[in-house]
Amino acid sequence: MLQSQNRRENSHVRIWILCLILFLSVVAYADRSILSISGSAIKEEFGLSAIQLGLILSAFSWAYVIGQIPGGLFLDRFGTKKVYGVTLALWSVSTILMGFIGEFSNGMTMALVLMFGLRFALGLIEAPSFPANARAVIMWFPGAERGRASSLFASAQYFAVAIFSPLSGWLVSRFGWEWPFFVLGGIGVLAVFIWGWYMRSPKQHPHVSAKELQYIEEGGALVDIDSAQTLKARPPLSKAMFKTLLSNRMLWCAYIGQYCIIALSYFFITWFPIYLVQARGMNIMEAGFATIAPALFGFLGGISGGYISDKLLARGWSLSWARKTPYIVGMLMAASLILAAVIPTNAGIIAIMSFAFFGKGVAAGAGTWTIVSDTAPKEAVGLAGAIFNGIGNMAGFITPLLFGIIVGLTGSYSIGLVFVGAHCIVAALLFLLVMGPIERVGDEQDSSATSYKTQGKHDGIKAV
Repeated sequence: MLQSQNRRENSHVRIWILCLILFLSVVAYADRSILSISGSAIKEEFGLSAIQLGLILSAFSWAYVIGQIPGGLFLDRFGTKKVYGVTLALWSVSTILMGFIGEFSNGMTMALVLMFGLRFALGLIEAPSFPANARAVIMWFPGAERGRASSLFASAQYFAVAIFSPLSGWLVSRFGWEWPFFVLGGIGVLAVFIWGWYMRSPKQHPHVSAKELQYIEEGGALVDIDSAQTLKARPPLSKAMFKTLLSNRMLWCAYIGQYCIIALSYFFITWFPIYLVQARGMNIMEAGFATIAPALFGFLGGISGGYISDKLLARGWSLSWARKTPYIVGMLMAASLILAAVIPTNAGIIAIMSFAFFGKGVAAGAGTWTIVSDTAPKEAVGLAGAIFNGIGNMAGFITPLLFGIIVGLTGSYSIGLVFVGAHCIVAALLFLLVMGPIERVGDEQDSSATSYKTQGKHDGIKAV
């Protein structure tokens, strides 16, 4: 009995919540990326051209951006648990249905229409997922821990590549292109039940001890944003709130900062392997293996960025500089990818790209979703995250297109590398010179920063 009581007094439910949203984020990334693994077999079976396959591949990104603001509004109206659960179920069904395309289509045209429609639907349905992650972090984590929490779910793309790309490749080679969709969709359906069973707001969770609840609440977590009373009492979102979110200088710097981060990500997953083959003379297998090291260093950088940011906050740095400093340093490190244009050896290329993507990871871990968690208005957390993610993900189709135009017009990958690296320099300068103080929009002073500063002066609250 005494041991059971001690476990209750020292609960760590917020850590399990973080593990759950990390798992869901990995599933979301895997669902959106497995088409690239099955794509060659799909192209061959249905006789698709490269342009037609490219059209199907692009459907997700366009829909994902379009769905951000509606998804954010749904989150603020109905809460994290309900919206995430429903969308998880729907996007898992959409993924499973992709595996049945051959059963419902009687030719290339029908297959093309069905695949485009399902991928477009997947993008729309997944749109609230990362704003929902940010909302869960705001609800469950004090300001002193938000950097580490946000950096973990922001690094889900690396887990998805490391875990599900090899699994999907094996499934395609062993059973056929349909099976990655069946398996990952099935995992998503199972995750719906896990989410529904375990996710609660802090005050309603049966396993949260009074000590942990006090710690996260006094540390600045918005523990009531998903309560029935808060959701019911929240007034309809006004035009003034939209105007605030779209006119605030600090938020626009965060939006552009996210755009620049995602621009690097999409360069890496689209043009970087092509650059290694066409400009550096690698074969396709060598280029595939060459992407492993930058991806690994990107993950390590992401974890490091959140940790460093929270440590700076713990040592008495202001919230603004604890978040900005790792972002600025990380983006300046990432700008070093421009040097790839003059490095003669392939080993040197991989080394500089690994260094650059470590820096990109540091910046993403400290200064993107973490800042949204620190600054979003309490009554529009979902919408703020949606606008942030929507503007950022425009880079998903703009950057590959512009990079291709630059290479096509100039015949030079070097100029394309300068174009990508310029994103890093612009973002660092915006955070350094333009952004101003980081504080929650609508508050005189950020609640999490205030509570954390006072925490060091009193001994009543200790980390659990």
